[in-house]
Formats: sequence, C-alpha cells, structure tokens
Amino acid sequence: MDNLLYYLKPDEMDPFYLFWAKQALISVCIIAVFYLLSRLLQVLIAKIGTRLCAATETDLDDRILERVSGPAMLLVNCAGLYLAIKRLPLHDKVGIAAAGLLFVVNITILTVIAYRALDELLRAYGARVAGAEVSRQIMPLVEKLCTIFLVVTALIITLKHFNYDILSLVTALGVGSLAIGLAAKDTLANMVSGFTLMIDRPFRIGDRIQLGTQVGDVIDIGLRSTKIKGADNTFLIIPNSELCNSTLVNMAFPDVRVKGRVNIGIGYECDVARAKDLMVQTALSVPDVLNEPKPEAFFMNFGDSSLNLSLFFWVADYTHTVAATDQINGALLQCFQDNGITIPYPTRTVIHEKDTNNAPQD
Repeated sequence: MDNLLYYLKPDEMDPFYLFWAKQALISVCIIAVFYLLSRLLQVLIAKIGTRLCAATETDLDDRILERVSGPAMLLVNCAGLYLAIKRLPLHDKVGIAAAGLLFVVNITILTVIAYRALDELLRAYGARVAGAEVSRQIMPLVEKLCTIFLVVTALIITLKHFNYDILSLVTALGVGSLAIGLAAKDTLANMVSGFTLMIDRPFRIGDRIQLGTQVGDVIDIGLRSTKIKGADNTFLIIPNSELCNSTLVNMAFPDVRVKGRVNIGIGYECDVARAKDLMVQTALSVPDVLNEPKPEAFFMNFGDSSLNLSLFFWVADYTHTVAATDQINGALLQCFQDNGITIPYPTRTVIHEKDTNNAPQD
C-alpha cells in the first residue's frame, strides 16, 4: 500500500505526462469522494432527517429540509470540484479563474440555501403570527429586503475572497443610505410606522376605529398610509406615522360587542325607580339588545329642569349600535307616555326686581 501511494504521489522529477496523470488522478479521487459524501448526505436526509422532522408537531422543518436538500448535495459536489481544480498545477491565471468561478458558484448555492430556509420561516411567521391579510401585505416586502441583504452579503464575501477593497464599497453604501434617508425621512418614517402597525396590530382590516372625531372601517394597511372608509362613505387616507403617534379607539377589539348608552331626563315629580325599571324592560324588548350582560339604568344627577337617567345596554355587533339606540329611544318615548312619566322641556325662571332707589319714578 505504501509503495502504491509512493508511486501515485506527484514528483517534480516525473515526466510531464506522468506528473499530470498523477495530479488528475488525485483530483478525480477527490471529486469521487465528495460525490459519495453527497450521496451519503442524501441518504441521511431521506432517512434520519425525515424521521426527525416527522417527530415534530409542525411541518416547517419538513418544508425547509425538502427545499434545501437538493442545493446542499450540489454544494458538496461543487466543493469537491473546487478543491480538485485548485490543487491542479494549472497556469496561474487559469487556476485562479477556474477556482474563482467555482467559489462564486459555491457562494451562490449557499445564498440559495439561506434564502429558501428564510423564505419558509417568513411564510410560517406570516401565517401563524401576522395573519393572512398582514402576510399578504408585508411578507413580499420583507422577502425582498432579506433577498437584498443576502445578495449584498454574498457579494461582499466574494469581493473579499478576490482581495478587493470592500471598505470603500461599504462606505459608499453607508453614505448613499444616509443621503437617501435624509431625503426621504418622512416616507421612511411612514414605512417604519407601517411595519409597526402590521406587527403590533392595534387594529386589523375590517375593524372600526375612532380617531378623534373620525370614525370608520379600516380598508387597507399599507406601508405608507392606512385607508379608512368613513361611516358617511368617505375615504380617509392617514399617514402611518400619525396613527402610531395618536390615541385611537378600536371598536372591534377584543370582540365586536359594544356597550351603548341612552341619556334621558324625567320630571322631578316622577318615580325614579319606576322609570329605571321601565327603561330596562324597554331595552330588553329590542331585538338587537343582548340579555347578557343585562341592560342597566342609573340615576346620574339632578338637572336644572329634570332628573337625569342613563341606560346602558350591550349589542352583539358594533354596527348595530345606532339602530338599537334608535329603537330604544322610540320605545322609551312611547313607554313613558303610556305610564305617565314626563320628559320635561328645559325651563328657566327669571325674577326681575325693580330698583326703587335708582329707577326713574313715574
């Protein structure tokens, strides 16, 4: 065996054709070994990797393994080819060009593997955490940003391998990014706020929100602005940065139930307990009002010309609040009239006294 290795070992004293034959044979052996390693990797992935992935509850690892297995085996073969060519006594320029080309191929395959794994992770996050609507809007942009990051990283590694000065490139990218950031700071602020809204999710598409005096349903959450359809069928476009810095009310969260209120005043001569009981019974007679939680009536304060009462009730959907309030008001008006409960007009008593000392005398 030692004699065989001795004869196979390249020696500068060998004839030209023999020296090249030994070098080529060793390179072929390296390629064959790495090919066998790739086949072994395929068997390990098919048997052990698949079993390990099947033992987990999620199918994320199964999808990642399926997508990266092919490029991983190709990477092993290309790595063997790279080592085999690099050790051949080629001309300096030819060897550098061939080895450099295979290095670029290997870096490309690594980038593809990283992209496929990251793509599956982002899809899983979008489906499980962000939701279908947010995933549809934000994930394509996130995938593009991740792709740009991977490509730039691969480019920097490649340039570093060929002894290029990447410091100037990084400096130029930094200066360019700073200039773009200063020129488009408002747009970038809205984009960052858009990411914040999509991830934090203070509201979702379809929710009804109140922002100041504006009330409407969220139609779309974009990267720059959020579109809201008002109750009067108007279309309101609000920059995301304003939404992030404003206090808003989400009427559809944590659920679509909402509490309504009806204020009413009765005369001072009326029975407050009777009026409260009639208010609760009237609310329960309205179809949109929920029995649980039960409607409640409270004596709130003494007004100038009336005793002020408030009725609180719950409806199953916030879109039914106005209709339920209208039905309750109409039913209360009829009920109070039938039971002798008066709703007084505002009255004011004006006492006019004559100043006998300074007033002109008749």
